[in-house]
Amino acid sequence: MSQVEQDRQAILDAKQKGTLATLMTYARLSGPGWLQGAITLGGGSLAGSLYLGVIGGYEMMWLQPLMMILGIVMLSAIGYVALSTGERPFDAINRHVNPVLGWGWAIATLMANLVWAMPQFSLGTAAIQQNLFPQLFGGDTGKYIAVGLLFGVSALVIWFYESGGWGLKLFEILLKSMVAVVVLSFFGVVIAMSSKGGGLAWGDILSGFIPDLSLLDRPAAAFEAALKDSTHAEYWREQILSTQRDRMVTAAATAVGINMTFLLPYSMLKRGWDRDFRGLAIFDLSVGLFIPFLLATSCVVIASASQFHGQFDPGLVGEGPATPGITDKLQGGYEKNVEGLEKHLDGSGEIELADRKIAAMLVQRDAFLLANTLEKLTGRTVAHVVFGIGVVGMAFSTIIILMLINGFTVCEMIGIPASGIQHRIWSLLPGITGALGFLFLWGDGKARFWLAVPTSVFGMVLLPIAYLTFFLMMNNRRMLGEHLPQGGRRNLVNAAMCVALAAATVGAGWSIWSKTEWYGVGGVVAFLLLAGVVHVVRGGNSGGGASVPSGSEIPPVGAAPSDPDGQGE
Repeated sequence: MSQVEQDRQAILDAKQKGTLATLMTYARLSGPGWLQGAITLGGGSLAGSLYLGVIGGYEMMWLQPLMMILGIVMLSAIGYVALSTGERPFDAINRHVNPVLGWGWAIATLMANLVWAMPQFSLGTAAIQQNLFPQLFGGDTGKYIAVGLLFGVSALVIWFYESGGWGLKLFEILLKSMVAVVVLSFFGVVIAMSSKGGGLAWGDILSGFIPDLSLLDRPAAAFEAALKDSTHAEYWREQILSTQRDRMVTAAATAVGINMTFLLPYSMLKRGWDRDFRGLAIFDLSVGLFIPFLLATSCVVIASASQFHGQFDPGLVGEGPATPGITDKLQGGYEKNVEGLEKHLDGSGEIELADRKIAAMLVQRDAFLLANTLEKLTGRTVAHVVFGIGVVGMAFSTIIILMLINGFTVCEMIGIPASGIQHRIWSLLPGITGALGFLFLWGDGKARFWLAVPTSVFGMVLLPIAYLTFFLMMNNRRMLGEHLPQGGRRNLVNAAMCVALAAATVGAGWSIWSKTEWYGVGGVVAFLLLAGVVHVVRGGNSGGGASVPSGSEIPPVGAAPSDPDGQGE
């Protein structure tokens, strides 16, 4: 009996024994959800969590978990469709919905894979050089060695994935271990903080998980107090609110990246999963994606909020000596904030100490400034070693999954099986662009702008469109047939999907406008017009091909007809 059939039988047997046995079996068989957890716990989540702590303190603890829940709703939808029909989503969207949407989805995923690998190499290298091994990996030589280490280990892990059988199991064990290391590292930092000094305000932290949309219209409490001392409170209020809103809506748009939506269904089909595994798929996302994301990002927000929210470096405003390793890194951001107020006043007012303090509070911090700040509280081992291990784990896991997604994406685009040497070769691309891009492009501000802005904008445009596509597929009777949700369950699913779609649309719209204004709007309109033209040319028929009959068997991704295990080569 093949492995997938053994797993299927285990699920069916467990369901006969009851809920607890089913959950235990699901926990043993989980896999693709952990891949999602590995990619979402990357540099973007780290930076977002850090600045949420700076700008919102404990009051924004609820934001990222809520947005991730909405993202999981949409991931569950595309997973349900893929497992119910057995169809590859890229081909299904092209035939049943619109090829412009299908190709846009794939191209946006490809761009995200190639570009967003660069900051992961930057993050991992910085952690190795600054936190873990500053003596061993110092200078440019150390940087090249660190990059080679990140690439080499990631490529080796991908090789295990394509080995099938034991290799796939080893791959998933390694990924789960990396995710666990990330979570435990940040969790350890918070535990150390809670036992030092005055500890942490756990009452405020727990209350921060209660959603509070009033933060769209009011600054967080610590800034409200600081504004009372400023003679230019209205200017700072607008700056703070603008930043808070930007962080909130960006979280709505980016909790789930466009490439995550591509990975999930293909990683499930690769394993040979089908309709009998739909319950496992939802459990897998909840445990492998949501729980690690909740723990890791919450710990980072807690650490950042406790050290930075409503606080400033005295050396910036002349109230104390410069803090080694901190003041100089904050100076540029502080001066930019002060210059913003100077331009607003246009010589008509004086900048007082209270204004300078607020300017210093609003400076964006990074992971390494947090580690330096924590050192006074927790000691070097926790602040740099434990924290640094978590950061390196984030970089490794994200690079690996970006490579894995890229293999699936390119193979689907050019119409070859997503298995064996083909998948391995195309999987290496993000590792190559990430390593070389970090070494030769990412340090150049202009190059980074021209790489990052088009990629992020296109990905944000496609995310709500992809969500809409998943919504249409979830309600397509011809696609799902007898598996189409019915009655109250269907209404509940659609309501949850509509909330997720609305959040992604508002967040993406805000982010696109703030980055590109009318250029971005024009791009969105052009893309939608192209999709409309193709729809009309096809005669308004989204079917484009025969739908899959209920009960038909389609080989999973990477499997040939004679490959019943779905493991590929």
